[in-house]
Amino acid sequence: MNLIEVKDVSKRFGSLIAVNGVSFEVKSGEVFGLLGPNGAGKSTLISMVTTLVRPDSGRITIDGNDVMQKSKEARKAIGLVPQEIALYPTLSARDNLVFWGRMYGLGGKLLDERVDMALEIAGLKDRQNDRIETYSGGMKRRINIAAALLHKPKILVMDEPTVGIDPQSRNHILESVLNLNKEGMTIIYTSHYMEEVEYLCSRIAIMDHGKIIASGSKEELRKLVGEFDVINVDIANPPSGLEELVQPLKGITKVILDGSKLSVYGKESGAMLAPLISILDESNCKIHNIGIQESNLESVFLHLTGRALRD
Repeated sequence: MNLIEVKDVSKRFGSLIAVNGVSFEVKSGEVFGLLGPNGAGKSTLISMVTTLVRPDSGRITIDGNDVMQKSKEARKAIGLVPQEIALYPTLSARDNLVFWGRMYGLGGKLLDERVDMALEIAGLKDRQNDRIETYSGGMKRRINIAAALLHKPKILVMDEPTVGIDPQSRNHILESVLNLNKEGMTIIYTSHYMEEVEYLCSRIAIMDHGKIIASGSKEELRKLVGEFDVINVDIANPPSGLEELVQPLKGITKVILDGSKLSVYGKESGAMLAPLISILDESNCKIHNIGIQESNLESVFLHLTGRALRD
């Protein structure tokens, strides 16, 4: 069963086409990843899915409700974790959660129980009476997530929830996502951190320049690259025409020079490495770093767009 269906949705801001004919569906009980660089259109798309922004065209249904015609019903199914911290800094964590719980129509004993539940998930029950302004960035993001869980939504939408936080809070958030999903919650997780999406998500859509350029399971996306290794070389002074010098080497299927990063695709990285280094040495290239990786979402994005995911 599809809890979310997005069909041919577009949104323009003046001359900028932020989202361009996007379609996808999210099945009940899955963690669906929306992966792409900053500016790809992810947040605009999420804003339309969560009824905050009206699409110019196309159709979105949430739990069977058209977001244009039955927005109130659609919102009841959604818990939104926005990129920005949606908390009052001078209030305590508990007071913030009580406030947002009342916005959801909760009250009395049920509200207290839900606030306790949310604090437990955030791992911050011992700091519940401290003001938000005393929290670290990671702790604020954990309470930001807790606020979206108070009404026990069917769908949790998380827009870049780990940007700029400490490793401990990041790990806590990732494990919380997995635990919520195990309990049956459907989750949309947007990020430009490919390792997070690869770790959490059962299906993934890769978005760039307002369009979804590929989608599927991790295994299906990796097949777009094929059974190739990628040699990544950081070069201080890549000369012009370097790609043409490297491409003829035996075993190489594709070469991409993206700024100072040279990415070389092939089936036998061990056999390619020595002649590659020889050519770089003959071209007077100063190598800062060199590494070999198996195909992953980063290499898929590079293969599809010719540039790195985080550019």
